[in-house]
Amino acid sequence: MNDSPKLSVIIPLYNAAEHFPACMDSLLAQTWTALEIIIVNDGSTDNSAEIAQAYADAHPNIRVLHQANAGASVARNRGLDVATGEYVAFVDADDLLYPRMYETLMGMALQDDLDVAQCNADWSDRTSGHTWLSIPTDRLTSTGVLTGPEWLRKALATRRWTHVVWMGVYRLSLIRELNLKFVPGLHHQDIVWTTEFMFNARRARYTQEAYYKYFLHNQSVSRLKRQGAKNAHYQRHYIKITRLLDKLNNDFAANIPIYPEFREQVTREALRVCHAVRKEKDPDIKQVIIADIFSSGMYKRMMKNVRSLKLGYQAVLWSYRLNSWRDKRIAARRTARRPIRVR
Repeated sequence: MNDSPKLSVIIPLYNAAEHFPACMDSLLAQTWTALEIIIVNDGSTDNSAEIAQAYADAHPNIRVLHQANAGASVARNRGLDVATGEYVAFVDADDLLYPRMYETLMGMALQDDLDVAQCNADWSDRTSGHTWLSIPTDRLTSTGVLTGPEWLRKALATRRWTHVVWMGVYRLSLIRELNLKFVPGLHHQDIVWTTEFMFNARRARYTQEAYYKYFLHNQSVSRLKRQGAKNAHYQRHYIKITRLLDKLNNDFAANIPIYPEFREQVTREALRVCHAVRKEKDPDIKQVIIADIFSSGMYKRMMKNVRSLKLGYQAVLWSYRLNSWRDKRIAARRTARRPIRVR
């Protein structure tokens, strides 16, 4: 396994000093030893960079890159630019890998000439220690070889699969052929990246075994309690995601089956924003988010991508709520401005 760096592992690193050594030790304990580990220090202000450099000094297959703080997307893109493995994987700096993760996934990938091999994962609350399986086996079991769209359809149908890149290994040559990049500055950029990759993948396979441990904590992006202007700004990320997903569906409609699950993915992401309106306490900010929903075109995307009665009911219900809550004067002023942007 040591003849060549078959697998490049990219780790964006930002102020994770407390948990980063455990993450690195779990990587070094992998039974698949043909690893190229690329740590991209994203402008850390704690001693994360020093810890990373100590590992690099001790292990020739580890390298550390440095950049001014620009976010995980830019860090991952930089890692992809320099990776030399046949496949590439991504790890969050405060998570853990079980020892046989990459031996299993690389074995699957090489045996079946896969573009992507994916596994299950454990999710764990860092504070309480409560741990649960990402995709319960009564929702989805191990598969044979599928096309990327077929796998994505199965995964989305479980309603428990999440668009995270750290549950798999991906063929690097395909990523480069597509010039596939993570969207800089976009929260939950995995959603768009994994969707486009799967739309292009010819051979994919999944194992129900959990090999990755993802930790949730109070500072996790999805757990932060946002109110006011921060909430309005955060929801614009999801609004942008609905636009990018809708564009992908339209762009690929001539090349792959656009299954109902792909259309409804747009509606489900839009409904996240609707629920944020309900939870927002500031009435003025609530109106800002509602105005964004309409002026960005998200409302139309939410409605047009419904493909089931159950989801249709939710969309119609939220249509009624949004229109009844909407202040038309604010909406008119918002529409007159240039389209909202998420940088």
